Amino acid sequence: MKKTIFLLAAVAAAFVVQPAFADADAGKKVFNKCKACHDAEKEVNKVGPHLVGIIGRPVGSVEGFKYSKANQEFGADGKVWDEELLKAYLAKPRDVVKGTTMAFAGLKKEEEITNILEYFKSLAQ
Repeated sequence: MKKTIFLLAAVAAAFVVQPAFADADAGKKVFNKCKACHDAEKEVNKVGPHLVGIIGRPVGSVEGFKYSKANQEFGADGKVWDEELLKAYLAKPRDVVKGTTMAFAGLKKEEEITNILEYFKSLAQ
């Protein structure tokens, strides 16, 4: 009986620890919060730079976009937008890039961040 309870507890814990399933379609819907200022599918700058190829791109590197001083300084040491940096930035942009001019406060739900990253990755394929 103890073995059965232990086994059930272990199986339940495995499901809790698993990361949320990433859904590119859900991420595209989350991106609706961003599309007034950014385009993820076309290399068109708006109020913010386009996000085509954002994962793996050096910070502040979109040609023709005038980045804020804070963003230029943040990327001056060669930072690259990888998934971990994007997760932190999408959650709290002002905490990651001090003095950013981006008005967006961030995404509150980890699931939204996971999904929007999956959307970005789906565009790169």
